[in-house]
Amino acid sequence: MAVTAQMVKELREKTGAGMMDCKKALTETNGDMEKAIDFLREKGIAKAAKKTDRIAAEGLTAIVTKGNEAVILEVNSETDFVAKNEGFKTLVNELGEFLIANKPESVEVAVDMKMESGVAVSEHINAAIAKIGEKLTLRRFTIATKTDADAFGAYLHMGGRIGVLTLLEGTTDEAAAKDVAMHIAAINPKYVSRDEVSAEEAEREREVLTQQALNEGKPEKIVAKMVEGRLGKYFEDICLLDQTFVKNPDMKVRQFVQSKGGTVKTFIRYEVGEGIEKRQDNFAEEVMSQVKK
Repeated sequence: MAVTAQMVKELREKTGAGMMDCKKALTETNGDMEKAIDFLREKGIAKAAKKTDRIAAEGLTAIVTKGNEAVILEVNSETDFVAKNEGFKTLVNELGEFLIANKPESVEVAVDMKMESGVAVSEHINAAIAKIGEKLTLRRFTIATKTDADAFGAYLHMGGRIGVLTLLEGTTDEAAAKDVAMHIAAINPKYVSRDEVSAEEAEREREVLTQQALNEGKPEKIVAKMVEGRLGKYFEDICLLDQTFVKNPDMKVRQFVQSKGGTVKTFIRYEVGEGIEKRQDNFAEEVMSQVKK
């Protein structure tokens, strides 16, 4: 498979490795991005265990809670300027209220449903587009439910750039649930606990760490023990309950939640634009194209 400049650029952004190292890794792995990342990590060239997508699109996340129900949603705009527009903020809140009241199964179902005004959600969004002058989209949402014995924690960071909804079971302490949500916004865990990590992911990480240790010249007899220690650190990086609590470095998140008499049932973390590539325009070319018209 031919290795393109775009592939090299993407690998550099994901690993921080040099251009030639990235090109060699892609060549060695026949253009497989995941294998190339592992190749660089095994060589000790790439540090990152977490591979995050580039964040590009603009917009807002929002959370609406009503009794034992809550919804977290993301609505995208083309520019950050529009994301701060009061009309856009109003649209986001209206969509949140609609979603929690109607509980559609998906975005595709939601946009075809009618609002109280009798207008379809898609038409309501289109009306906002006509007024604001940018493409706007309801990208995603998650609806959560709890019992009277549980607590929601809602937290918006940077005015809605990041939104986190947590659900603690066995406690009604909303302040504690919000503290956990703030931690998640800052640290970005992938899972609640180690139980959620698939055997395949754990084994893949073990193989990478093993090869990494061998490449470092460590004796084979101590490699296995070293790898298990490093694997424990990997779990701390990705599992919420194993992480050091940001508001109290003397305890883990698990200990904090237990001190409140609860357990973490689930969490949803949205970061605006994650996984979306924003169009990269050449501004000078764009200006010239307008001049020549």
